[in-house]
Amino acid sequence: MQPRRRLLGLDPGLQNTGWGVIDVTGNRLTHIANGVIRTNGKYAMADRLRQLHEGLQDVLNLYQPDEAAVEETFVNKNPSSTLKLGQARGVVLLAPALAGLPIAEYAANLVKKSVVGVGHADKAQIQMMVSTLLPGVSFENADAADALAVAICHSHHRDRIKLVEAAR
Repeated sequence: MQPRRRLLGLDPGLQNTGWGVIDVTGNRLTHIANGVIRTNGKYAMADRLRQLHEGLQDVLNLYQPDEAAVEETFVNKNPSSTLKLGQARGVVLLAPALAGLPIAEYAANLVKKSVVGVGHADKAQIQMMVSTLLPGVSFENADAADALAVAICHSHHRDRIKLVEAAR
């Protein structure tokens, strides 16, 4: 029997960070939980980042994942938005790193291609395929569905990443 691995997928955002937890046993995927960590836009940046970190710690403590996967972000036309997203992404990478988890990062197009089959899928296509791959799942919102897609992508690519790391 193959061992179970618990994977945490994360879709970073300052206002909403999606998270999704799946178990992987061989080729079998099982939905465990998903949700969104929200920060209050009325708070100072440092307080919002603290809210995000505390929310991630809660998810990590509750679900005890073995590995984490984070969607890479794209550069916005608005430099201020890009900087804020980068700060949130730093917290999203830091929290699982502090918990001692290995972390993989995936481009959005690879996540979409891994789950839907095309790299430019829209949100509705992603949600439909995640629902197909994880029967009975319901999402808090599109960010949670995207986070589950990141976890599913990691389940497909994690062995190749491990092989590359082992070859270094």
